[in-house]
Amino acid sequence: MLLLAIFAFAGCQTSQLDKPSKQIASDKVHSEMITLREGDVLKISFPGSANLDTTQQIRRDGKITLPLVGEVQAAGETPNELQQNLIILYAPQISSKEVIVAVESSAFPVYVTGCVIRPGKVSSDKPITTLEAVMEAGGFDYTKANLKAVRVIRRENGASESYTLNLKLVMQGKDNKPFYLKPDDIVYVPERFSWF
Repeated sequence: MLLLAIFAFAGCQTSQLDKPSKQIASDKVHSEMITLREGDVLKISFPGSANLDTTQQIRRDGKITLPLVGEVQAAGETPNELQQNLIILYAPQISSKEVIVAVESSAFPVYVTGCVIRPGKVSSDKPITTLEAVMEAGGFDYTKANLKAVRVIRRENGASESYTLNLKLVMQGKDNKPFYLKPDDIVYVPERFSWF
């Protein structure tokens, strides 16, 4: 009964692959739009002062500790925002007003549920497509899964967006546009309906 209610609710908001193609264009590789999170590993370089170069992992409190300036909030910022903050913080100490922040690894969770072998949380430290997330969850349960109507539910700006993907076409090699997931996306593989 619960699955029927979820399916009925999800059916109200449908969008075929027109949204994912727009998504790919805006998401080239998610590193440009990534928001830094706890556990991310950052390489911070100072081209004019190589002795300050460091590699830091963002702590649970969202901060990193840097030479000369101490603790700096990193979680919740984009790499570019953190870079600009560091240029301001280090302005009195360095002659070259240049700081480079690079994300060495960024682990983020997505959730896969429905007709897959091992539903649950999947962590990735690189951009991951919907199909790759399903494979990380053990793959489709082919006895029940409806590959033509896989849903990605994404929460953005306080609203819930729903994308419907036909992964059967992807599996057959007829659609080669990957749909990249964002942190905390939910992938739902629905059940095929059978009258027998």
